[in-house]
Amino acid sequence: MAQTGQLVDPFRNFNFLVEIDGITQAGFSECSGLASTTEVIEFREGGDNTTVHKLPGKTSYADITLKWGTTDNLDLWNWRQQIIDGQVVRKTGALILFDLAGSTEVARWNFVRAWPTKCELPSFSAKGNDVAIETLVLAHEGLTRA
Repeated sequence: MAQTGQLVDPFRNFNFLVEIDGITQAGFSECSGLASTTEVIEFREGGDNTTVHKLPGKTSYADITLKWGTTDNLDLWNWRQQIIDGQVVRKTGALILFDLAGSTEVARWNFVRAWPTKCELPSFSAKGNDVAIETLVLAHEGLTRA
């Protein structure tokens, strides 16, 4: 924990790793959508006409979007194909953030019961020289910070 008067730099967003059960995939260029939202339930109480009370409702989790440069690794493609074929295989995963040197884990967000809902293949152009980027969207049922 930082001491009073000591400046602590925030973590950088580029030294990260995504782990998914049993899937070995080269580095991802982007991981986004790690979010949760809790519904607000409003109610009024008889005799208290000036105040609306607010209670927490159900919590939902945003889909996680992963982007990476296309390689010959088919692990994520095969996982998505299982969903298309009607075999829902849920996996646990984590987004791990490292320090600037890339050697020490400084934060971890775990997600559970994930499965791929969408796969987007790269756009191709004979005029371009960009890296071919694939996108996979994961639905999941929980997010925790470890």
